[in-house]
Amino acid sequence: MIPKIKKILYATDLSKNSSYAFLYATDMAKRHNASIIILHAIEPIPPYAEIYINTKDEVKRKQQEETAEEIKKHLQEFCKKVEDQIGPPCVELVSKILIPRGHPPEEILNAADEEGCDMIVLGSHGKGFLAHTFLGSVSSAVLHRTRKPVFIIPLPPETTAIDWDGI
Repeated sequence: MIPKIKKILYATDLSKNSSYAFLYATDMAKRHNASIIILHAIEPIPPYAEIYINTKDEVKRKQQEETAEEIKKHLQEFCKKVEDQIGPPCVELVSKILIPRGHPPEEILNAADEEGCDMIVLGSHGKGFLAHTFLGSVSSAVLHRTRKPVFIIPLPPETTAIDWDGI
């Protein structure tokens, strides 16, 4: 028996491909009456570089809040534009937005377990002549280290003009 899908973890780097992958996440959420948890991991600044930046915890927290607001804004605008294609609801499917600091594959895997997600959706950046041979490093790491279903969405054809900023 196939387990029910109630929570979908959608990992994004806010790129064109990740917005394309969001269409798949929303479609699956609608079909399974599930909710979506959005995750955008922020790579930590290496310790040797932090000396030069000298960013305090308060500033880091404010940056995370600003990033969360930016994602919400992009999400609302994107949903308004794509609801003609996928139908409503779009924004209502999102139950939570997580913006942890850390190595993206680790943060994706941790969030999937901690939030009790049933599946993971993310985009893959196939670039160059090796695109057909290798997945992106984040996609590959997640795929090989989880026991949850993972949907990796490749870059859309050039003719598909879907982006967080415009359709």
